[in-house]
Amino acid sequence: MTEALVFNLSSRGSQQEILRSLFERSGMCMAKLDSAFRLVEVNAEFSGQFGCRPAELGGRRFADLLHSDARAQVGRQFSRLVADRGSRFTEPTVAFRQKDSTVFSGELTGFTVRGESEGDTDGLMALVCPDNGSRPGPAPAPHRLVLTDIEARILEGVALGMSTVNLASMLYLSRGGIGYHVDTLMRKLKVKNRPAVVSKAYSIGLIRPGWPPRVYPY
Repeated sequence: MTEALVFNLSSRGSQQEILRSLFERSGMCMAKLDSAFRLVEVNAEFSGQFGCRPAELGGRRFADLLHSDARAQVGRQFSRLVADRGSRFTEPTVAFRQKDSTVFSGELTGFTVRGESEGDTDGLMALVCPDNGSRPGPAPAPHRLVLTDIEARILEGVALGMSTVNLASMLYLSRGGIGYHVDTLMRKLKVKNRPAVVSKAYSIGLIRPGWPPRVYPY
């Protein structure tokens, strides 16, 4: 179902734009890391989850945000990305430490960001999905929301940052048809805009963590 969407990531400039949009507006906890696994940039949701201001986290090691028991495994996963032995990883249960030393658990996804030149890596991204208690272990959060096939494909497209025109062209629908289905997704998810659709879908387990976005089988 997602093969038709993956081609959008072949453009490195496009990927940068999509990631920037998600970073700034999605409501997800996201951070950019350098090759030494130090925090280069974090969004407000990420810093807020750790009880810090964004400026407090700049330059810190990502390992400093982890419980000591999780540092070795997470370090190995990021090292594999830097060594180009994988484009992404997901650790379903990781223990994190907030500023006041409070520990919380959540899912961690790491993936590489392409650079301007072929084969270049512009850095690493970390996506933290705090565990709200509704998801036991690595399984996706149970939900009763049922999407049609076309709604699932549109949700994946919206999560990729595709425009209404591009979605309409890919799915052979009119722009009005895309708008109708996006409005339906907003009603089902009880949100008011596209970034909130993506954020809510991640939070209830409709979309798998990682890149490219994929709706769980239904």
